[in-house]
Order: sequence, then structure tokens, then C-alpha cells
Amino acid sequence: MTQKTGDTQAPTLRGVYPIVVTPFHDDGTVDYASLDRLVEYLLEQGAHGLGLFGNASEGYTLLAEERTAMLTQIVRRVNGRVPLVASSGHTGTLAAAALSREAQDLGADALMVLPPYLLKPDGEGLMVYFDAISKAVSIPIMVQDAPLMTQVAMPAALLARMAREIENVRSAKVEAPPTAPKIAALRQALGESGGGFAIFGGLNGQFLIEEFERGAAGIMPSSDITSTYVAIWNHLERGEKAAAWRKFTEALPLIRYELQPGLGVSAAKHNLAAAGVIRSAAVRHPTQALNAAGLAELAVIREMHRAHS
Repeated sequence: MTQKTGDTQAPTLRGVYPIVVTPFHDDGTVDYASLDRLVEYLLEQGAHGLGLFGNASEGYTLLAEERTAMLTQIVRRVNGRVPLVASSGHTGTLAAAALSREAQDLGADALMVLPPYLLKPDGEGLMVYFDAISKAVSIPIMVQDAPLMTQVAMPAALLARMAREIENVRSAKVEAPPTAPKIAALRQALGESGGGFAIFGGLNGQFLIEEFERGAAGIMPSSDITSTYVAIWNHLERGEKAAAWRKFTEALPLIRYELQPGLGVSAAKHNLAAAGVIRSAAVRHPTQALNAAGLAELAVIREMHRAHS
């Protein structure tokens, strides 16, 4: 690992990058026709970029050949209109580097990388892991700081060190609650030289306004109410804080409902199916599906949200 010498490789990632859900047929196979419709829908909704194969994509259920086929199709469909950020982490360093290189070769514009979460390395081990991935690619790496999922802690000082010393680490997705203070701490740790380092929020955008005010460059929510997140983000970019809060408050019941552990993906898919974007709301085991009571609750909240849209 060597010290970086300037910010000529600073990322351009900014805005709302929904995590693209993976549409399945009722038999569990990937629905590639629905995937095409979903990608176009997200672009029509104003997405500034797309996140692929994340937790909300059920990336943990996909076969290697499915990931390859999906990324190939999405790259072809998007055709350079927005950046594509593909998740490429793994429990092993060699495998993560290989997955990252493959995603780059297939056309991903950036990578979102979880740390190893089976055998959990210390800070030095994490530096080795991300440096190995960086050496395998030439596109930006977004370090995914998601300790609720991985149980791997990455303090702000460590993330800032990665930004300084690992060539292609140019972004971080902060999902370590409380997220806004963590983003502020990371901005401070980066110092004046870290102005081009893009910090994104996640966790379905529940604190996106506070994160923006602490220096976040973007948000990666689910993909069912993208136009709402874009409207909030655009208000914030224009300095219209009161309007951003009004729009956020209208969406909060749905944002909150989708934050239920294990059920958010099913809820988002049902919303997209109800809108006619995807054919089926099917999920793959071990992802949980909403039961009848949950579907009834979601329908009420969805109609409330639609009335405000």
C-alpha cells in the first residue's frame, strides 16, 4: 500500500442510486424481461445511478452465471446513461478480487465491497483485503461499512486511511448507526484532501437529510419509490430544506415499513409489482415473504404514499 498523490482519480458518484431488486418468476428463476422494465423505470424515475447485487437485490441468493447474465444485460440496457455500482465482496480476499475484476470487465463503473464477514480480520487485515481488490481493478471502490450485517467494525479513522493509502478506494457507504455522526466523523478524518471522496448512505434513506447535511454525496435506497428519493435529494441540492422535509415526511411510513429486518425486499417487490413494473413479487429463500397481514398493511401505506405523489 502506498500513499496517494493527489485527487485526480476522485469519484463522480453523487445522488440517488437505488439498489436494483432482482425480479424472479414464481418458480424462482430470474425474470430478465421484468429486469429490463425495472431498469428503464428507475431511469425514468430520475435515478442518478444504479446499485447492483446488494442486500436489497438478494445478491446473496444469485448464482455466478446469473450475476454475469444480469450485469451484461443491465450494462447493455443502460448504455452509459448512468453509472453502475456492482457489489463484489466475498468472504475470501482472492475471490473478492476475482469477482471485482469480472464486474469491471463486464462493464461496471464502480464496485461496492463488503469486508470479509466469516473470518473477521482486524484493521490491518482489512487494509490487505481492500488493497488486493484495488490492485485487481482500475475503477472506484466503495467500501461498504455495514456492521449490522457483517459484525465488522470499520472506524472513521480506518476508512480515512483506506482513502489515503489504497489507490482505488474513493468512496464509502456508511450503514453504521448512528449514520449521520459517522459520516461527519469520516469527513473530519478525511480532512481537506478528502473533498472528492464520495460518502453514501444506505439503510433505505431513513436519515438521508441528516446525512446530506453532514457531507453525504448520495444515498442507496431500495428501488420502489425512487422518484420520491430523487425529489427529496433535488430539494436538498437546491437548498430547499423545508420542502425536502415535507416530502420525506410523506414517505416516512413506507420507508419505515421497509426497514423491518428480512421483510423490506418483499415489500419493495410487492410495490413494484402493484405498479406493473415487475411481473411477480417472488423472493428466494432465505429471504422472507410478507404474509397476508403484512400485505394488507403494505397496501394501506402504499395508497397513502400514492396519494402524496
